[in-house]
Amino acid sequence: MKKEAFDDELSMDKIDDYNETPPEKKKTLIKVIIAILAVAVVLGGLKYYYSDDDYIGTQEHPGIRR
Repeated sequence: MKKEAFDDELSMDKIDDYNETPPEKKKTLIKVIIAILAVAVVLGGLKYYYSDDDYIGTQEHPGIRR
């Protein structure tokens, strides 16, 4: 493919403020994004761990087993 085919794609270099942003601000932004993703993973794990079981039935009246 020719380089002209990729000229329409978005890239960070084409954003006006990207090259002017101080490195400290970029590092802070990356840390915030990683922290948000980490919190989401922890919350997702907790939700999975504490979710109700899908089994329907009791010992006297067993439910459907797969």
